[in-house]
Amino acid sequence: MAHREVVRADLEQVFRSAYPRVVAVAARVLGSRDEAEDVAQEVFLSFARTTVTANEAPGWLSVAAAHTALNLLRSGRRRASREERASQQEVQADIADAVVTNDERRRVRAALARLPRRQAVALVLKHSGLSYAEVAAALDLSPGSVGTTVRRAEAALREELNRHAASG
Repeated sequence: MAHREVVRADLEQVFRSAYPRVVAVAARVLGSRDEAEDVAQEVFLSFARTTVTANEAPGWLSVAAAHTALNLLRSGRRRASREERASQQEVQADIADAVVTNDERRRVRAALARLPRRQAVALVLKHSGLSYAEVAAALDLSPGSVGTTVRRAEAALREELNRHAASG
């Protein structure tokens, strides 16, 4: 008789409430809704195997989405054609603007992938719309230190962008 894993009783409720945020966090990192949905699927499959409570789920899922998306970004598994396809859906008045915008997005994502993991995750979560309290809970920080962590991450991101602009 084959062993079957028991499905969490709270999985559907957690999925319905947290899915939009999980996709938003991943999309913030990856710039692609399709890739973000793939990340969300992976994150919820991981969540289904955990003992994380429903109350802790939103923070756990947001952090997992950021980590998984950053891993994808860092691993080089992303395909330029997906990004090009996504950018073609945006209507741009000037092709030069489209090229500059796409290049800038690639530069920011590459710099984000080079940041220390905790800084990158804090930055992604805050810029994905989570409150300081939610970021603090998700990363096990004091609420008062979230602002400092995010500011340091933003400074590190600017430094990465400047360093690679100067060398590139």
